[in-house]
Amino acid sequence: MKKWILSILTAMLVLSSLSVVFADHDKGNGKSQDKGKNKNKFALGVEVLLNEKKDLIKGKKVGLITNPTGVDQNLNSIVDLFYNDPEVTLTALYGPEHGVRGDAQAGQYVEFYVDDVTGLPVYSLYGQTRKPTPEMLENVDVLLFDIQDVGTRFYTYIYSMALAMKAAKENNIPFIVLDRPNPLGGTKVEGPVLDPEFASFVGQYAIPLRHGMTVGELAKLFNEEFGIHADLTVVEMKGWKRKSYYDETGLPFVLPSPNMPTLDTALVYPGAALIEGTNVSEGRGTTKPFAFIGAPFINSTELAKRLNALHLPGVIFRAASFTPSISKHSGKLSHGIQIHVTDRDAYEPVESGLHIVKTIYDLYPDQVTLTPFFNNLIGNDWIAQGIKDGMSVEEMKSRWEGDLRDFKKTRKKYLLY
Repeated sequence: MKKWILSILTAMLVLSSLSVVFADHDKGNGKSQDKGKNKNKFALGVEVLLNEKKDLIKGKKVGLITNPTGVDQNLNSIVDLFYNDPEVTLTALYGPEHGVRGDAQAGQYVEFYVDDVTGLPVYSLYGQTRKPTPEMLENVDVLLFDIQDVGTRFYTYIYSMALAMKAAKENNIPFIVLDRPNPLGGTKVEGPVLDPEFASFVGQYAIPLRHGMTVGELAKLFNEEFGIHADLTVVEMKGWKRKSYYDETGLPFVLPSPNMPTLDTALVYPGAALIEGTNVSEGRGTTKPFAFIGAPFINSTELAKRLNALHLPGVIFRAASFTPSISKHSGKLSHGIQIHVTDRDAYEPVESGLHIVKTIYDLYPDQVTLTPFFNNLIGNDWIAQGIKDGMSVEEMKSRWEGDLRDFKKTRKKYLLY
């Protein structure tokens, strides 16, 4: 009996020891896993600034260039984060196209006003001036930029950034860019490099249509290659991978502008937005801007058939009709196509966009107009002439390939990730 009791007690002691060993082993695994998670944890530039690099702005009067995309991963506005932080002195806000609150349409003049929430002055960078004046910077020690870009040359926010960098340089003010992902990823570079003769606010510098860079990387490139020479600091993200599309970051998608509602819109934008340089609707005023393309005079079935016969990689075109509520052909039933991206890794938006423009022009040469704005968007005048003369898209690609290759070499010097 005693032996039996002793055996039971011995077994219980062994089991208890094993439980402690396994518990310690699990704790150890938990710690190593947590370290691994923290090491690879994704963080936006604004989060890195506030959590690790606040000394860059502490004790300084801060001017902030932002819009509704200036949020952390929990969708807290950077304006509110700064305003409510006792260690940050926010003194002025600056709004690009569409405004700080994102309530202005494309090209709409934005006025100076006082922010209802903070009581701070909001200076427009899309009104009387697109570059901050010395008067706008009087109460500022450091100027910050935090806006989500969409990865395409003719999106105006990156030029608001460049002009603000110039103003910062001229007024001896440090400039800080809080980096954000390129929603199209950072590996693919496509399209013609801008000819400086066609520089405008939809393309100020010699970069291609799809640049494959973050705003922080672009800021460094603009600063060095185009002679801005501002006192520039880029607060890098943590954990961003160049190949990642926006939806692979886990970030909620906040509209960068009224006609950029989804990542799908951003995917087609580098090529589909070339339609803005024609009298054909790019789908503004519909639920699918830049995915819907058409006009009252187009035969949708014929256009879709012609485009699908090209067998372009990663995309299918569906015959579609729509009625825009604003912009071109507003209130008129228009016919054309909807762009459906089936494989975004294979899809080439610039080539596809040029095929769309060229095919519509070939079908309706007497009804389609290529406006001067098309040259600003594409960045030259020879492509518009080539479309009129029957040049193939393949010939166009061959002609711009040399400049694109040179840009890729320059670009490498400024990649941060």
